[in-house]
Amino acid sequence: MKLKFTCLWLMLMVAAGPLLGQSTSGDVIGMHDLGPGSKSPITGARPDFCMYCHEPHNGVGGRTPLWNQKLTVQSYSLYSSDTEKNRSTQPMMGADSNLCLSCHDGTVAPGTTAAYGQVTMFGSMYNYDVFGTNLQPSHPLAFALPLKDNIDLIASLAAKGQTGDPTGAVRLVNGNVECTSCHNPHVQAKDLISQNFLVRDSSSGQMCLACHDPTRQIAGKVNPLADWATSAHALMQNKISSQANVGSYPTVAQDACISCHAPHNAQGPARLLRGPNEQDCIACHNGGANITPAPANVFAEYAAPKVGHPFPTATNPHDAGENTLLNNNRHATCVDCHNGHGSAQVGAFPPPPQIRVSQKDIAGISATDGMSIVAPAVNQYENCFRCHGSSSGKAIRPIYGYLPLRAVSAGDPLNIILQFSATATSSHPVTHVSISALPQPSLLSNMWNLDGVTRGRAMGTQIFCTDCHNSDDNREFGGTGPNGPHGSKWSHILERRYEFSQTVIPGQLITNLFPNPDLSVNGPYALCGKCHNLTNVMANASFTQHQSHITAGFSCSVCHTAHGLGSLNPNISGQRLVNFDINVVAQNGAFPVSYNRATNTCTLTCHNAAHGPNGSVTAVRTVNGPKK
Repeated sequence: MKLKFTCLWLMLMVAAGPLLGQSTSGDVIGMHDLGPGSKSPITGARPDFCMYCHEPHNGVGGRTPLWNQKLTVQSYSLYSSDTEKNRSTQPMMGADSNLCLSCHDGTVAPGTTAAYGQVTMFGSMYNYDVFGTNLQPSHPLAFALPLKDNIDLIASLAAKGQTGDPTGAVRLVNGNVECTSCHNPHVQAKDLISQNFLVRDSSSGQMCLACHDPTRQIAGKVNPLADWATSAHALMQNKISSQANVGSYPTVAQDACISCHAPHNAQGPARLLRGPNEQDCIACHNGGANITPAPANVFAEYAAPKVGHPFPTATNPHDAGENTLLNNNRHATCVDCHNGHGSAQVGAFPPPPQIRVSQKDIAGISATDGMSIVAPAVNQYENCFRCHGSSSGKAIRPIYGYLPLRAVSAGDPLNIILQFSATATSSHPVTHVSISALPQPSLLSNMWNLDGVTRGRAMGTQIFCTDCHNSDDNREFGGTGPNGPHGSKWSHILERRYEFSQTVIPGQLITNLFPNPDLSVNGPYALCGKCHNLTNVMANASFTQHQSHITAGFSCSVCHTAHGLGSLNPNISGQRLVNFDINVVAQNGAFPVSYNRATNTCTLTCHNAAHGPNGSVTAVRTVNGPKK
């Protein structure tokens, strides 16, 4: 009798192992106690809870730890991504992961023992604990050895087979990643908050950082995790509501990696994202109660009546391995413009054209040749040029509103790199400082805030893309919404109202005149009025006919391009962004559409009025009679 008791005691010692002396309260084995009356969602008739997994004399599976549960023989769909260096293999029969999956893949009923047959069981496992046969949404395991190195991995992982966990709890098992690298099946609450049988406290991403190294640098390679330590997701103390379902910890900083990544049953197509692309961000950036205090509601910028950047569809998803230059794959999800590992909270706005810290570590395209990758982007416009530069497959989308057709245009009218080029006769100073020798009498010393009353940023030698393309309620210029071109109630994601004159037939009547002009922040010239003194423009300080045209109701878009001239033209030199919209204006007889800055005259037909090279203006006879 004494011998039997000693054997039972030793058996329990083997099963419990390091559990003795644990500071956790209650049953340290937690949900893995399948005995009657336990807190597990599934319980069995046998009271000796160790026996559901272990059998001290007749263990199955060869070298398994006295294993009693029937082993799964299932083959799995394995994790894969185009940024993964190591490739998973099918879990080896009897290895640690195979043991865990013998319950957690759902193909073998719990309590199917070698020693006792099928034990009568009650209840069922939680859905999130059953992984099925598709392991694509779970952290990869059972890699093909030897492990391959990568810039975002701890250097000792492949070199020495050691993780970077200073406690030694996160470890390789027989030189490989197994379920037991991260989970201790005998202790549910080593991490008192995330009670998921973790091998150690994982708050602030400590378990992830045992293998993934944001600080590692290798010449010629970009670490996708760089600047994690100073990122918003690593530092923010905003509280997370349990209803957010983005992890176990109470703050964004403590939740860290698992705010966006789910180690098991992830919803994204790769990289263990909690949701595909922008849906991974929406849980926190939707202005709701999931986060306190709530960050700016980015997703409100996409709701009607606003129009935002195009989300990916099933046919053009974002992928971390895609080319920086987005040829024939137009989409604008959050991670095209933001790197969640490096993105920091904007405390101060840098001078243009520097990229914002909220876009830190994002890639871009050089303005020099429109092809070279800049990683990370230094200037904001470089990120915009991923889509709005030399990439092929660009398309005019009517949802963004009317698009002018300019008299002077390069072969690709949607390539704004050419329009902002230093070789352009004139352009808004986005990619380079203004090189015009002409005076700018209407230019303000400070941009106006959205209210049109308070002064905003001082006018410098360059501007941002987002000085024009911005959320219509952005906080940078006095609103309460998010900064950046997420979405706007104005066409082309413009920050303020900017009307485009339109006509049915070029040269004939403009269908949307705005006579007796409203020069206020609510008027049709509000965007131009952000930087230009419209009263000065009306005073004809730079062009003798400004007042007459504006009073008649013409918009700036008839005569001026917003970006710049993409090529040279002998008839339109392009000073002061003059480049006529030929959807609105037409030729005057045999004369080409032209502009002479020296004489302040243009040659064209507009609104049934023919403008001659000598400055004459005559009414044009149409089928409906003369127009005056």
